[in-house]
Amino acid sequence: MTNDFKPYYAVIFTSTQNETIEGYADMADKMEHLAKQQPGFLGMESARDGIGITVSYWETVEAIKNWKQQTEHLQAQQKGRQDWYSWYKVRICKVEREYEFLRNQES
Repeated sequence: MTNDFKPYYAVIFTSTQNETIEGYADMADKMEHLAKQQPGFLGMESARDGIGITVSYWETVEAIKNWKQQTEHLQAQQKGRQDWYSWYKVRICKVEREYEFLRNQES
């Protein structure tokens, strides 16, 4: 058994929204599309049910810093603080281990 796992980073964005969210879904889609084009981007998972949680995955801390400073992303951050979010928190974590379960779907 070989261990080819390489540590990576997760940015956990947790938020609550204001009542006015006009344009939010379009901007979220645009930011996801843009993030996928960034060097070092590995993937993204998101859920919202009262509180929103979006986790994006990155190869390096440098890739995260570059994404945070990307011009269109900076504009989206400003719009979010101004219009859409009542609160948010960002956590950056190093993922050193992972595992998963997948039920066999064969019949």
